[in-house]
Amino acid sequence: MKAVLLAGGYGTRISEESSLKPKPMIEIGGKPILWHIMKEYYHYGINEFIICAGYKQHMIKEWFADYFLHNSDVTFDFTSGTEQTTIHSQHCEPWKVTIVDTGLKTMTGGRIKRVRRYIGDEPFMMTYGDGVCDVDIKKLAEFHASHGKIATLTAVTLEQQKGVLDVGGDNAVRSFREKNLSDGALINAGYMVLNPEIFDYIEGDETVFEKEPLEKLAEEGQLMSYMHKGFWQCMDTKREMNMLEKLLTLGQAPWKKWED
Repeated sequence: MKAVLLAGGYGTRISEESSLKPKPMIEIGGKPILWHIMKEYYHYGINEFIICAGYKQHMIKEWFADYFLHNSDVTFDFTSGTEQTTIHSQHCEPWKVTIVDTGLKTMTGGRIKRVRRYIGDEPFMMTYGDGVCDVDIKKLAEFHASHGKIATLTAVTLEQQKGVLDVGGDNAVRSFREKNLSDGALINAGYMVLNPEIFDYIEGDETVFEKEPLEKLAEEGQLMSYMHKGFWQCMDTKREMNMLEKLLTLGQAPWKKWED
């Protein structure tokens, strides 16, 4: 099964970093968050990736073009007047990575449709290139196969950011307590499994995947949710980037299952 990664947006909410590079290439722990997501999938045996690039897409291509060299022990020998390169050992994951320029202003649905030729006629994984999660990819795939619907999304509870008030009709605060996970709303965290029929729900470049396609699938009873109660965090802001960096520094990054 292949994994499609959406990595083409502008990342305007973290412009301090994304003005220089695509948001999925912003580093945490010395590696792009995109690499962390790919390592998550690879932990469960998925090693073929299709990256839907757009904004500053050349930087994604150049990073992967240099990845083998940067992760190898290599000798450059110029003593004979020519260059002879010897690779002694390399430490790259056995990945197959296809990077597709899906356009600068293409919407999420359009990006997915543009890579159809690289997916083939089989179910595939899909997620966003700016969020990490400790969802069990194997169980997610098994759940998708069990219900026979077109699409499965991973649902997580978005935690409230403030304390919770119980306010009476007279505007008096009757109680106050700190937020907890049960106060939040369920949201789409990405980490989807999609059948090839999904392409019939996407018209073209202007289609926002999270609107018409998913709404229509829901109306038709073709959209299922895989409930995830573990860790999930997107990286929309510098504060969130720093939080993920801190988790890595402390050795408390739940998504790094490949080091277990």
